[in-house]
Amino acid sequence: MQPPKHLSRIVEQIRNDGFEGVSDVLYELYAGFLWSKVSRRVGGRHPFDHDWDLLVVLDACRADVLREVAGEYPFVGDLGETRSVGSTSEEWLLKTFSPQYREEMRRTTYVTGNPFSDSMLEADEFAALDEVWRYAWDEELGTIPAEPITAQAVARGRADDADRMIVHYMQPHFPSVLDPGFGSAIDLDTVGERWESVWDQLRKGRVSREDVWTAYRRNLEYVLEHVAVLLSNVEAETAVVTADHGNSFGSWGVYGHPPAAIPAVRTVPWCVTTAEDTGTYDLAGDLDSRGVGEGPRGPGQSPLEADVEDKLRDLGYL
Repeated sequence: MQPPKHLSRIVEQIRNDGFEGVSDVLYELYAGFLWSKVSRRVGGRHPFDHDWDLLVVLDACRADVLREVAGEYPFVGDLGETRSVGSTSEEWLLKTFSPQYREEMRRTTYVTGNPFSDSMLEADEFAALDEVWRYAWDEELGTIPAEPITAQAVARGRADDADRMIVHYMQPHFPSVLDPGFGSAIDLDTVGERWESVWDQLRKGRVSREDVWTAYRRNLEYVLEHVAVLLSNVEAETAVVTADHGNSFGSWGVYGHPPAAIPAVRTVPWCVTTAEDTGTYDLAGDLDSRGVGEGPRGPGQSPLEADVEDKLRDLGYL
């Protein structure tokens, strides 16, 4: 008789990594239990069901951390919360851009730094799909900085005639731009196949919660500076700042954002504001002479595509 699949995996983990690695397997089993028993029955408020012209998505942003820094950013005025439709970027993309919202999608420009768009979206489903991560990825940081997202979003906002625009930044999701020691990209050729994310390190007590929280907050402040520029250089009567999902710092025994519908992961900010193009952003010096290009998968495509799996690995997904 074959042993249960999870037991076989634990035995294999012991053989490969010793007993220290067993906690990783048990943690994954626990997160999987939450997904199977809780997440699939928990819904959320769909973004397209709200009234907005511009939707700014901050990847993995907690509502409470945004509230902590709100006083530094005048546009964070009417800050509420909502329940996301997903616990991960994949789930959020799948449920946000679902067939029942196809008509809304055709009237929407989507500017994104999230590499999951490669496997989950089709360019012809949108007014424009600008996958900025394909041509503006920073290999040293192991992520896409906010600057090229802002540049392309401003360019789209000024040039496109779509009814709506979604701008998806990768911060405050680790790796941190300002504190690369937290969640920085890993060179698998030099350190081997096994990689512990900052959340694994926090769970095992190798980094302090205070240090991770500070780095996470600073990464949020970094991207909010660019959101401020965006909101001053596009027109939107109603703009909303939100997130695809949150992040857990140990709530319910969960770290990061596995597919588990716990409040810390599914509660996201919903900040209603406005945007006005003051013309202060000079695109000529910020688009690297790329402009708003065209390509096989839609606007902005570069012929020099980096491997998608490498990008997802840098972000800690693989």
